[in-house]
Amino acid sequence: MSIAPQYRIYASFFLFAVTSGAMISRLPDLQEHLGLTQGELGLTLIAMSIGSLISLTLSAPLIGRLGARITGLVTVLGTAICFAIVPWMPNAYAVFAVLFVCGGLAGALEINLNVETDRLESMTGKRFMSRAHGGWSLGFFVTALLGAAIRQAGIPVGWHLAMTSGLALIVGGILLWGLVPAPARTDGHQGETPKIAVPTWGLLPICIIGIAAFLCEGVSVDWSAIYMRDVFNAAPFVGGLGLTLFGGCMAVCRLAADPYISHYGPRRVAATLLSIATVGAVLVGFAPVEWLALVGFALLGIGCSAVYPLAVSAAAQRTDRPAAVNVAALGQMAFVVFFLGPPLLGYVAQYFGIRLSYLAVLPVIVIGLVLTRTLPTKYVPAPIGLDIEPASPHG
Repeated sequence: MSIAPQYRIYASFFLFAVTSGAMISRLPDLQEHLGLTQGELGLTLIAMSIGSLISLTLSAPLIGRLGARITGLVTVLGTAICFAIVPWMPNAYAVFAVLFVCGGLAGALEINLNVETDRLESMTGKRFMSRAHGGWSLGFFVTALLGAAIRQAGIPVGWHLAMTSGLALIVGGILLWGLVPAPARTDGHQGETPKIAVPTWGLLPICIIGIAAFLCEGVSVDWSAIYMRDVFNAAPFVGGLGLTLFGGCMAVCRLAADPYISHYGPRRVAATLLSIATVGAVLVGFAPVEWLALVGFALLGIGCSAVYPLAVSAAAQRTDRPAAVNVAALGQMAFVVFFLGPPLLGYVAQYFGIRLSYLAVLPVIVIGLVLTRTLPTKYVPAPIGLDIEPASPHG
């Protein structure tokens, strides 16, 4: 099957988002099935976060030995299987165990697909990273909409996740089986791969840039509907528009960003996007009417869109350590902020008002904006001497 390698990567991100998003859309049904309180459900779901963080810390050497194709098959198909069997587990302890394994696979998936995308960019001299992450955003957006319709239709959660994961197994298996891994960067690290991935001082500014985007994403995903309800007493449909606009704008901008990054350079694009995110956070924090708040959520989606992919590329291009290690270290910090930031901001909302939760992210955005000067001014083309066939101009 003649499929360009970047499309295999896009599809991998999309399929992971579709299967994980399907489970998230059915959390109320899973909670009822397991007989859990909201707090108990939260403690059960944290298993995936723990598994991801452990994997991001320790799995880079194993990924290097297995290679992109085998790692892709194991992680994309493995996570799909995990999500499919969750509804059939008899109790929360069994679900915790399954989600822990799923989180470990998800962390390895994150490293593998990001590193392979960076290698493909180096090989072809073209930008793919933002579109790759756009595949995840698009998949999550699509599965959220479908999940709501499927749940409304009364289809049992077990069959819903089984059908979604079955599709991912078939499509993912076909696409990843034919993946031909790109060669490692010729100027990459040649030493022994560290067994534990932790951020270095040189990587820290890039991590903070990624954190700025992830914090905005986390607070928008978790709190937008509650914000619209509490501040404006919005109807359920209008309340849900905040998340819909945020996710839709993020997906569209990620899919469209790579040509602009190639033309204007990572530094200017990241600075522009974080400036837009700043305006969005201010609008949400001070909006006197519903429509202005919705504009703010749309701007937050645009502003967050390509910032994390740009940080991933910058981390992978560093030559102090293997790309997989730097990408894993960036992922650690971003995941911690994504999972812990919104709950902490919930305390801000409880004691000072939910508007202040969005204003509280402004200092982090501004610091990230200042640190964009550490990003390259332009994308470095493919290393000279690689005998490769250029990618399609439409890729």
